[in-house]
Amino acid sequence: MYAIVDIETTGGGGDARITEIAVFRHDGTRIVDFFHSLINPETYIPPFITRLTGIDNAMVRDSPTFYDVQDAVRRVTKDAWFVAHNARFDYGFIKKEFGALDEYFQRDLLCTVQLSRKIFPGLKSYSLGNLCECLEINIENRHRAHGDAEATVRLFEKLLMNDRQKLIPLDLYQ
Repeated sequence: MYAIVDIETTGGGGDARITEIAVFRHDGTRIVDFFHSLINPETYIPPFITRLTGIDNAMVRDSPTFYDVQDAVRRVTKDAWFVAHNARFDYGFIKKEFGALDEYFQRDLLCTVQLSRKIFPGLKSYSLGNLCECLEINIENRHRAHGDAEATVRLFEKLLMNDRQKLIPLDLYQ
């Protein structure tokens, strides 16, 4: 199983928090489960982040906190590879949120940036936008967790189909 994740945050610094999360659970062939939510970060969302994502303070005011969605995040990522574009970024934020709840969160990582460099060598850029353009993957709602996670699912499926070197583990829990 693979949990294909994307988050949006209040920024990249140490005190930044998650504002949105989307997770597609994928069995290597198809999507088998899905979770998506705006998250109340319990902190201010700067204007430059709102310009990038469209997520503002008013949108998340009545949204659940990470504490409120922790069970869903734990369930949809359990016994699965944690897959993301720049995986350490998304994983680091989620791990930090669980840490604030005094819970150790551990998942094995697969990064679609690193995999793309090996499976599709020679591209000028391995940003999600560039990869999707090169591979003819449509991205709806760019810089939103659901749209970017869905594009990452399509990218991951293309990586699986073109993985001649068998870089992608077929199943973590066989």
